[in-house]
Amino acid sequence: MTEHILFLTGKLAEKQLRQILAEMEPEFTYTVLELGIKVAALMNADMIARRLKNTHGATRIIIPGRCPGDLVALSGKIGVPVERGPEEVKDLPLYLGGKIKAYDLGGYQTRIFAEIVEAPFLSVEAILQRAEYYRRNGADVIDIGCQPSVPFPHLADAIMALKQAGFTVSLDSLEADDLVNGGKAGADYLLSLNSKSLWIADEVASTPIIIPDEHGNLDSVEESVRILREKNKPFVVDPILDPIHFGFSESIARYHEFSRRHPDLEMMMGVGNLTELTHADTSGINALLLGICSELNINHILATEVSKHACRAIKEADRARRIMFAAKQHNGLPKHISPDLMTVHDIDPFPYTVQEIAAIAAEIKDPSFRIQISQEGIHVFNREGMQSAQDPFELYPYLHVETDGGHAFYLGVELARAEIAWQLGKRYAQDQRLNWECAVASAETRVDLHDFKPAGTTLKK
Repeated sequence: MTEHILFLTGKLAEKQLRQILAEMEPEFTYTVLELGIKVAALMNADMIARRLKNTHGATRIIIPGRCPGDLVALSGKIGVPVERGPEEVKDLPLYLGGKIKAYDLGGYQTRIFAEIVEAPFLSVEAILQRAEYYRRNGADVIDIGCQPSVPFPHLADAIMALKQAGFTVSLDSLEADDLVNGGKAGADYLLSLNSKSLWIADEVASTPIIIPDEHGNLDSVEESVRILREKNKPFVVDPILDPIHFGFSESIARYHEFSRRHPDLEMMMGVGNLTELTHADTSGINALLLGICSELNINHILATEVSKHACRAIKEADRARRIMFAAKQHNGLPKHISPDLMTVHDIDPFPYTVQEIAAIAAEIKDPSFRIQISQEGIHVFNREGMQSAQDPFELYPYLHVETDGGHAFYLGVELARAEIAWQLGKRYAQDQRLNWECAVASAETRVDLHDFKPAGTTLKK
């Protein structure tokens, strides 16, 4: 049976929708119905329920992507499944072609160890608050970082408090006493042991994460591997990721070589040597490194948020590992799975050409300004015509808002958004904030300075 789709739209978008569907030469049959409203974005589920009297034999109904309302209830009322299409009608061929589909991002392969680097300087309460912040952003393990020659008298108390709060905990120290005390306090993992400190693994139940005795020399970790294997004790190996220009390429080769030698062993990668020590957007760095982890089955990363530019590194790593896992499960590329890491650019930022925007502008019969962008710049139009510019200030003389402060403020905000979107290559939709994906903190994950007070210190708000 051939599928028949009913597309609901508004007057302004009807002509373009029909043209797009005609050019697609789809395998399904369809009906386009203009629902008696000029702007499709103003449609909602209740309006559709009131106005739609004939479903035209549709097996499913597709409505504009920005249409709000309860579609489950609507589907039940009219007896046909209703779904939201893409927000832009230009994306309809991609949507209907099956390239946009819902991937399950609930699974992942790589666990995130989120390090609280300044833990010795924080109170137990502040450590718990920071740990909860990391957990909300996707961390599986909270790593307590120790500082050389810095006293940490509340180390055991911090670990026990974290364990009581349900956290999995690791401890990172160069001091044997710290590692032993941390292990006895209940730390699940100890970073980073080598053959000289491997005796600690016999003193506590913690899983050791081991590194080479000699930096850069994989052979120097083999003895530790042999000993732990003979004892049948679980462990993780960290060949050490180096910063760019200080051995980065060679360190990637080490991970590959260790994976070849020991495909059955667990590995860890400390991604902070790239996210912290490279002034580039960390979302792309995390995508690349988690892609390497996916290929080499590196099931643990150590991540940090020390540098100000790395303030979303845990959240980005979480999204990256889920995207890579979904791609791996489908034996495909990490494309069209989730836009979460497309923080600065968009896949298709300029869906409409100047000519297409001009054709839409020619249909406008009211004084309200519409704003759209194309690859060439910013376009503002109403019934008086269309004006285009790359600098919003050039449009001011045509807006006639000198005596209307509210309207001027609104257009100023929208034109600023449009300019930013045009300059960066992002989607712009009037009356909507620009979408920065996981680069922007949500209300649930936003950091409060008061949460992270040093030990023995009270901050006043």
